Amino acid sequence: MTRLGIALLWLLHWLPRPVLAVLGDGLGSLLSYLPGKRRRIVAVNLARCFPELPAAERARLLRANYRATVRAAFETGILWWGSAARVRRLVRVEDAHLLRGDGRRPVIWLAPHFVGLDMGGLRLSLDSPVVSMYSRPKDAAFHKMLLRSRTRFNEVHLYSRHEGIKPIIRELKRGLPFYYLPDQDQGRQGALFTPFFGIAAATVDALPRLARITGAQVVPVVTRQTRGGYVLRAYPAWEDFPGASVEADVARMNAFIEARVRELPAQYFWMHRRFKTRPPDEAGFYA
Repeated sequence: MTRLGIALLWLLHWLPRPVLAVLGDGLGSLLSYLPGKRRRIVAVNLARCFPELPAAERARLLRANYRATVRAAFETGILWWGSAARVRRLVRVEDAHLLRGDGRRPVIWLAPHFVGLDMGGLRLSLDSPVVSMYSRPKDAAFHKMLLRSRTRFNEVHLYSRHEGIKPIIRELKRGLPFYYLPDQDQGRQGALFTPFFGIAAATVDALPRLARITGAQVVPVVTRQTRGGYVLRAYPAWEDFPGASVEADVARMNAFIEARVRELPAQYFWMHRRFKTRPPDEAGFYA
């Protein structure tokens, strides 16, 4: 994101949230008709994951995904410059009593990549110190803004993926909850080819390993976009996790995320090349 884009978000954040939603929906609808790399990625992902749907229904999903994504981008300005009170109005927490699990062990908040991901993460940081990981963006101005926005309300420890998991283990053992986003294709290293929508998807296996090393509980959290803003829902802590094998644990994670995506198919981050890394005997999806 360029400095011009950041300036635009700053201007937009002064608008009432309903106006931002309308603007985002409108621009998203327009962009969904323009050809390009991202549109092709979304179309391929939807075709692979929902082959049972008629083409017209997948096209409707694509347009809805663009609307949700652009609207979330417009509302990001509220996260970056809005007051704590405005962020609380933007994001409501549902079943908050589940967030700490049994209250005795460390907690990993499993947060799949829905369009409200950043909204949920910042909302949680209002009430609790937290640790998370991020992918360092190439643009220096955006990187600076990202770090500032995510750490402005509380004790938030952000670590780049290049720093590895040792800092995360240390923070979990200190008792900080870990807001974790493990459902993207990060290549072959440290990944298993695990079913996701019936497709062998390169999936990082760090969740069960972290849980085993630190004794942490896994508490899934999903942030959904609604007409009135966003709702972060906490789910009960997983029992018997980690289990007998890392493979089974990663499959359980993917199955849970797939079930949530089927509930909110238009709000998943389909613009990501989730199936970029293929098994050695398979051709790529996004050529």
